[in-house]
Amino acid sequence: MSELTEPKEYLAEVVALSRVAGNKILEVYDSEFSVENKADNSPLTAADMAAHHAIVDGLAKISPEIPVLSEESTQIPYSERKTWSRYWLVDPLDGTREFIKRNGEFTVNIALIDGDRPSLGVVHVPVTGVTYAAARGDGARRSGADKVLHPIGVRKLGDGPLGVVGSRSHRGDSLNAYLERLGEHEMVGMGSSLKLCLVAEGIADIYPRLGLTSEWDTAAAHCVVEEAGGFVTRLDLKPLLYNTKDSLLNPFFFVFGDDSRDWSQYLD
Repeated sequence: MSELTEPKEYLAEVVALSRVAGNKILEVYDSEFSVENKADNSPLTAADMAAHHAIVDGLAKISPEIPVLSEESTQIPYSERKTWSRYWLVDPLDGTREFIKRNGEFTVNIALIDGDRPSLGVVHVPVTGVTYAAARGDGARRSGADKVLHPIGVRKLGDGPLGVVGSRSHRGDSLNAYLERLGEHEMVGMGSSLKLCLVAEGIADIYPRLGLTSEWDTAAAHCVVEEAGGFVTRLDLKPLLYNTKDSLLNPFFFVFGDDSRDWSQYLD
């Protein structure tokens, strides 16, 4: 039964699957692709769907008994989803806007959710070949194009400016006000779930997200952050949870590596 399978037992196969999906994305990335708009006016390309089909088909072979919730197949009512004790949560192409801009800052996100928390997460960056991978109790790792996974960890706060990472495509007045109160900092703009991964590997101290995201945007990297020793919380510093309501939108949240500071004190 899947409930008896430790998340880390799936990790190698899911990492390989993320790379298959990444190659499907690159096939479109290197072509003259068209862009459609979904019902919520977010962009959709052939790459999103190619990766979606590759991942869904692959997960069906890895664990046919575990349901899959993908950004591109979200018409699953909460009345059904709330009965799931374990499921795959997938964003086949996170950062479609970055994909369209061809800046390389987009990812493949595959997470396993146990209860309301991510227990496995794989984030693959097709353009660079970098992969972040984590499973509950097994630590977090990062590989380069050589595909060799090396341990990563968050950093403790130092004496210099805070390292802050934020969205390249979404930034508003609330974030600007938060950063003003935060004090001396250096801001890095980044697309997709890579923002969480920069905290996980100790490049940034905090990612304050004061804007909308969906659960598939964060789940995979959420696991990577936690296994790297960091935290992903709501603004009240309680854990960010999954599949607890009808909406698949996340509340605003913080991602940070060092909990010795109360990051909520800088909110308005």
